[in-house]
Amino acid sequence: MPGEVTARQGEGGVVHVVLRHEGRLNAMSRAMWRELRAVFEGVQRSADARCVLIEGDGGAFCAGGDISEYPAFRFDAAALRDFHENDVWGGLHAMLACDVPIVASIRGACMGAGVEIASCCDIRIAGSAARFGAPIAKLGFPMAPREAQLVAGAVGEVVARQMLLEAATFSAPDMLARGFLSRVVADDMVATDALGSAQRVAALAPQAARMNKQTFRALKTPSARNSKEFSAIESIVNGVPDPYGYANSAEHREGITAFLDKRPPVF
Repeated sequence: MPGEVTARQGEGGVVHVVLRHEGRLNAMSRAMWRELRAVFEGVQRSADARCVLIEGDGGAFCAGGDISEYPAFRFDAAALRDFHENDVWGGLHAMLACDVPIVASIRGACMGAGVEIASCCDIRIAGSAARFGAPIAKLGFPMAPREAQLVAGAVGEVVARQMLLEAATFSAPDMLARGFLSRVVADDMVATDALGSAQRVAALAPQAARMNKQTFRALKTPSARNSKEFSAIESIVNGVPDPYGYANSAEHREGITAFLDKRPPVF
């Protein structure tokens, strides 16, 4: 099964979104990224949605991408670009463009794609045993530019550099201290606490909430678009240099092949 992203309208205007990929710690497949986009575009259009509560099925939030799919497209630059710019960024952008507040309920693994999805949320509540990181250096590839900009903006550049350059992972208390998490609670209280947060948001004025999110987005955009950093990201995304030119590289192939073969990579 390619996994799925489901949404249901709950009581009081809370929309429950679940990342589900059985046996893979809810790793994101290509189909799931597309479903994520469709779900949040639907939430944005809904007059009944007052808050979104997003969580992973079972004991994990999201362990990253579904690496079993990668050999089918990652070694071709055009296909790789399509994956990141359309599938992945399509889902993340739909979350970022959503005016409805989003609460993340995080347990267990929150890695790679999980950190990216969590970075799009307004309030992040994690269990004490949750772990965070983006150890894709072990797989022989970098984070796509837009995704790296998103993560660095949410976790901070120091943490992002450690995640990507050292393949470092962080505990929930670490991420709370660094300002990424709103709060950390006991693992068996995450769902209850996050639902309570979503219900409190949903009980307040929905128009004000949407306008607040629009304001936060507007406050970010002008400074970013006037910055050298934004120009640099746009140049990279637009192909100077090509951020997906590594698709057929030896270390990219070795990283993914080694993971699928369950052996250490040799770079």
